[in-house]
Amino acid sequence: MTYRITPQVYEKIKHYSKFPQTGVSLRQMVQFGQNPSQGTLFRASQFLADELPIRLAHRVKELEELPHSLSKMPSIIKVKNWYAQSFEDLINFPKLELPVKIKERLTAAVTEQNKLPDSVPNLHVNPAATGSLHPLIPLGHRYENEKECDAGEEEEYYANLDGFDWPPEIYTYNEKFTKLIENIKQRHDPVVTTMGKTACRISQGILEHKRFKNSDIIDLDAQKFLDRFYMSRIGIRMLIGQHVALNRSSARGDYVGIICTTTNIKETVQEAAENAKYICEAYYGIIRTPAVQLFCPRDLNFTYVPSHLSHMLFELLKNSLRAVVELLGDDADDYPRIKVIVAEGKEDITIKISDEGGGIPRSETPLVWTYMYTTAKRQNLDPSFNQKEFNAPMAGFGYGLPISRLYAKYFGGDLKLISMEG
Repeated sequence: MTYRITPQVYEKIKHYSKFPQTGVSLRQMVQFGQNPSQGTLFRASQFLADELPIRLAHRVKELEELPHSLSKMPSIIKVKNWYAQSFEDLINFPKLELPVKIKERLTAAVTEQNKLPDSVPNLHVNPAATGSLHPLIPLGHRYENEKECDAGEEEEYYANLDGFDWPPEIYTYNEKFTKLIENIKQRHDPVVTTMGKTACRISQGILEHKRFKNSDIIDLDAQKFLDRFYMSRIGIRMLIGQHVALNRSSARGDYVGIICTTTNIKETVQEAAENAKYICEAYYGIIRTPAVQLFCPRDLNFTYVPSHLSHMLFELLKNSLRAVVELLGDDADDYPRIKVIVAEGKEDITIKISDEGGGIPRSETPLVWTYMYTTAKRQNLDPSFNQKEFNAPMAGFGYGLPISRLYAKYFGGDLKLISMEG
């Protein structure tokens, strides 16, 4: 049965889209999730029940107002309906009316000692360009009344609420809400090995748009939209993934939800390199790919989301492997090595990936950050991309680099490219 947005739901979407998004920092998520109780998870559920509809509403409105008739593309309409359906599921989720004593416990548990630190602005993110979470506001801002948003009323959801005997209603609520957002995540991201079903649909819409305009470069406004769309998608996935992991996963010493406090860079690079080489071997039908030479301290660990780091490294290494193999041919006797150098500074950690794949002409360098630009042979979308999984392509969709840069920027990093043609 095809979902359709009713006028009543659309009016609510317009209403929620007027509210600003609430920022959540990596530090906040780690401090909150270290010893979560049913009480803290309940407050987190309440926060997400308020926050996710706002983020989804922003995306529906943007999809509705896309330029150049993009909003009329069948694939864009399908994405919009997915977001609207998830929005409706969330606003219709039953609220839990707690006894007065439990409400008092939740309120009294928040003290100056267990409050989390306020969020700080992500200086690498331009809100005008990405519509992201800048400036970040203290976690826990909640809209008690659907008809008004009072930024002066803040409530701390993520606080230490251990030591209470929580009633069965809270356990039931947490379980049902976790199941709801699991279903939402499944609706939007059933594909494991690629950016997901949603990304493919958006890319399909852009391809349709480009065919109509007979242009290899999409307009700047469409580029800005995709930046906002994908950055928001990363944020929604992060919030849902973290909450589900805290509710579902058993405690692991160095993991807080999907965040690892001891993310080992050397191991992550090695794993990403092996995965990229496997894809390269299968795509070109070669036995031996260019070697990846790694310079990194073995004990260099930091707090990060391993899946984010792995995704960026995999995309960049895959690009380097492709460039080298296609420059020298798949029948070359030997390939120059791809070098990965990791440097730890006082303020940041830098990962440098360099290859001898021919470089990019200076005139084309700015284009590598535009969606659908690719130096590889264009890949058609696999007809089976509606299925749960399909093989990750070697290259040819053109959003590997811009998406990787958004992942880097999400927690304050960046991704830069320096090319030496030849």
